[in-house]
Amino acid sequence: MPTILDPTDERVPVRRELAPRPEAITGTVALLDISKPRGAVLIDRLETLLRERLPGVSFQRYSKPTFTKPAPEDLRKRIAEECHFVVEALAD
Repeated sequence: MPTILDPTDERVPVRRELAPRPEAITGTVALLDISKPRGAVLIDRLETLLRERLPGVSFQRYSKPTFTKPAPEDLRKRIAEECHFVVEALAD
């Protein structure tokens, strides 16, 4: 079993397990921009490449208000309700 490292500052570590991996990507993919400089540029390119490789899959764009903190709970809930997969893009 691989080790999962969490970059957030948790005083008491939380044990997490990998989510099961699906056989195929279907439905809606969330593209989450964490609001670092040039993150939107990376997501634009990533969306173009994914659209070419995943016909029939839809994409929804989201942005965190700041990269310095975890995504707000309401944003995480919205993504979970609206999407089947999430790609989080970092850039500088």
